[in-house]
Amino acid sequence: MKQTDYLVKRLFDLLLSTIGIILCGWIIVIAWLIASIDTKSNGFFLQTRVGQYGKLFTVIKIKTMGNEQDSNSTVTTSNDLRITKFGKIFRRSKIDELPQLVNIFLGDMSFVGPRPDVPGYADLLKGDDRIVLSLKPGITGPATLKYRDEEALLASKKNPEKYNHEVIYPDKVKINKKYIINYSLLNDVHYIFKTIFH
Repeated sequence: MKQTDYLVKRLFDLLLSTIGIILCGWIIVIAWLIASIDTKSNGFFLQTRVGQYGKLFTVIKIKTMGNEQDSNSTVTTSNDLRITKFGKIFRRSKIDELPQLVNIFLGDMSFVGPRPDVPGYADLLKGDDRIVLSLKPGITGPATLKYRDEEALLASKKNPEKYNHEVIYPDKVKINKKYIINYSLLNDVHYIFKTIFH
């Protein structure tokens, strides 16, 4: 990507996230209230993720699970018993992702890019694969769209964490590298529309 591409992408993210926060702020507040009652705790889920150039940041989402600390797994399947009743609705509708508009506004994330990983994945990339860290992580992108039913896919596997580590994650890296090499703002708009209207 050229330096001008980074600048245009940032300006696009800043404009769209500002509009998104204005239009969806009330949804985020209502979802937070419901999640707070549903999980009997703060309705926002805060977690450390790996950002651009390996810099750590705190991602903000609507809490969809109770007792997250009770599991050491880095993957979540669709039949995870920790997912609450309203959590399933928030996940299915992607409402749980809306608070990330704040992450985008603050410059930690982008609308389109590799999903933000927990420490132990993206930060361990080597060689040419580290190009994935040259971009801010995103809410959506080609890899996210391909694996939009990832939780159901993992639920069908005997060892979800192993399958994610050996099959899904390497494929995501490959897809994200191709996205970065062939980057264009038009492609970003395409992925956003595909995410919303698919």
